[in-house]
Amino acid sequence: MLKIAYHPIYKHSLPAGHRFPMEKYELLPQQLLYEGTCKDINFFEPEQPNDKYIVAIHDPEYYYDLINITLNQRAARKIGFPLSRALVQREIHIADGTIKASEFALQHGIAMNIAGGTHHAFTNRGEAFCMLNDQAIGARYLQNKGLVKKILIVDLDVHQGNGTAEIFQNDDSVFTFSMHGKSNYPFKKEVSDLDIALENDTDDSAYLKLLKNTLPKLIAQQQPDFIYYLCGVDVIKTDKLGKLGLTIEGCKSRDRYVLEQCKLNQIPVMCSTGGGYSPDIKTIVNAHANTFRLAQDIYF
Repeated sequence: MLKIAYHPIYKHSLPAGHRFPMEKYELLPQQLLYEGTCKDINFFEPEQPNDKYIVAIHDPEYYYDLINITLNQRAARKIGFPLSRALVQREIHIADGTIKASEFALQHGIAMNIAGGTHHAFTNRGEAFCMLNDQAIGARYLQNKGLVKKILIVDLDVHQGNGTAEIFQNDDSVFTFSMHGKSNYPFKKEVSDLDIALENDTDDSAYLKLLKNTLPKLIAQQQPDFIYYLCGVDVIKTDKLGKLGLTIEGCKSRDRYVLEQCKLNQIPVMCSTGGGYSPDIKTIVNAHANTFRLAQDIYF
């Protein structure tokens, strides 16, 4: 069965006019239920994880500044949300969703999180709507539990996974692959194990060709026991914060290819949704929903 992390806390109240489309976290599970892609039994609610799983990745001083709301103003401003205890609890629940989904992926081949993909969270700081790096936390959890050894992170969000690159920069047990917009945020890139920087307006054909020339070789070279897939839909041409040129169908083809490669190679995969900022919320929800539809079609 496809297991999906979701909690009502994912939809956090923001000031009027804020550019982050928080409502997608409520609308996406509703859409999946309405159309019959998922049933209530597919969803599970994350909780408050043990702090030790978070500080296995994040600097304890940074984490405790977060939960005590004692970050300095400059550090808090870089996160991009008004800092509050409720916001931090949201991020903690997202991290637990990814931890538990990682375990479900080992059991069922795949599992997903309605939120997550917080790849701009560094060891000791957050930025760009990210405070705790959910996939990094999940990866270290699996390794520390002795459940997997080698992990491949496939980050296809339009923005480079700079926090993830920094966290695992000296760690050969986690291979970080980021394919992202060359001239997009972050303007000072970190160094992933493999970065592919794309020109503005890269279309479906060029994007998919690059992906198909890269992913099978990576899997063959790295022989991962587990894959984290960050499937942001901000690669779509209509996205306000992306500069690529993919269609919704192209984005769906991307997801299909990644999931089929995971299934073909019998590598468990955990998916976090990542970004999506098209002006029409229906576009965002439909593009995200495609990933869940494909997971059901390919695996179950």
